[in-house]
Amino acid sequence: MTKQQLIAILSEKTGSSKVDVLRFMDALEQTIRDELVSGGEVTLASTGKFKVKNTAERNGRNPKTGETVLIPAKRKVVFTPIKQLKEAVAG
Repeated sequence: MTKQQLIAILSEKTGSSKVDVLRFMDALEQTIRDELVSGGEVTLASTGKFKVKNTAERNGRNPKTGETVLIPAKRKVVFTPIKQLKEAVAG
């Protein structure tokens, strides 16, 4: 589903204009981004939780040459769905 398709569906379901839905979605995306950049987490009660996870530095292997390389530590965004969502997707 594209962002435009999502906006159209939300506009229909809420009775709001597409412009209002777009503004809301942009504000939501920016708020989630800002919270994650600052190291926080965002919980959407009926969907799941977005948070930042720190990964440790580790050794890896170049598959082409077989050479051992150092993979640096980094921060990554992870999403943990709620149990009901996992079950709904699994069928």
